[in-house]
Amino acid sequence: MKAYVIGNAALDETLAIDRFVQPDASVFGRPLSRDLGGKGTNQAIALARTGVLCRLFAAVGRDARGQEIATRLQAEPVLAELIAQDSVSTDASTILMAATGENAIITTREAAEAFSPEQARAALAGAEAGDLLVMQGNLSGETTLAALRAAKARGMTTAFNPSPLQDYFASLWPHVDIAYVNEGEAAALGGVAALHGQGVTQVVLTLGGDGARLITAQQSLHVPAHPCKVVDTTGAGDCFMAVSLGSAALRGTDLDARALAHGAAAAAHTVARAGTVSAFPTVAEMRALLAG
Repeated sequence: MKAYVIGNAALDETLAIDRFVQPDASVFGRPLSRDLGGKGTNQAIALARTGVLCRLFAAVGRDARGQEIATRLQAEPVLAELIAQDSVSTDASTILMAATGENAIITTREAAEAFSPEQARAALAGAEAGDLLVMQGNLSGETTLAALRAAKARGMTTAFNPSPLQDYFASLWPHVDIAYVNEGEAAALGGVAALHGQGVTQVVLTLGGDGARLITAQQSLHVPAHPCKVVDTTGAGDCFMAVSLGSAALRGTDLDARALAHGAAAAAHTVARAGTVSAFPTVAEMRALLAG
């Protein structure tokens, strides 16, 4: 089984602040990290580190930031194809990290929006029945729908993380097999039952410090979070999704309690360290984690 991630790529700049402030206020910040980011890139790297053969397709501009992303990706086990777009800037994220571990993320999406439906369909040219497509909410509605439709036509399994929330998501659900949502996203989308009613067969509801729940038409499984000291929550949800999908794929099963437990362990490892993908478990750490 091969995994295809079609999403965004960005550079994350994380600043530490004492606390979030009201509008019009000024606040001092301290640089914490500069790291690879973008939800698509995060998920692809975490998936590849589990040992799943993973291909990443993301758009970048023809600029220094895009070149830095390409260089950083060379150190990862993911097979990355960055699609250079003319007249756009490579996307970036500014992350404000409060002393409590809470964060606020501001992400540009100029390059992600330039990723065309034709480019998304072309990315799946080598995909086969049983392969996995992973997507998020950063691309345009037309491109996201084109990729999901192409994947289903090829007999692929599709997993979608509806973040950031977009108005076009209602058209996607008939083409999505697995949805990963947090409580706020689930409420905004009409609830888990509404997602099932629109064709999603498995919903993973993430509950922060309370763990996660796998909900299907037949069952609801709860897996607790792993206790840890919270340093930086950036990318933890992406890591959880990727590792749980990778765990199931490597064992040739549907998502199960063990997959969610592996995802929870990887997420705990991530939040205990500063940074985005640099905080994810390494290949060696992932191997040990998945053996449990």
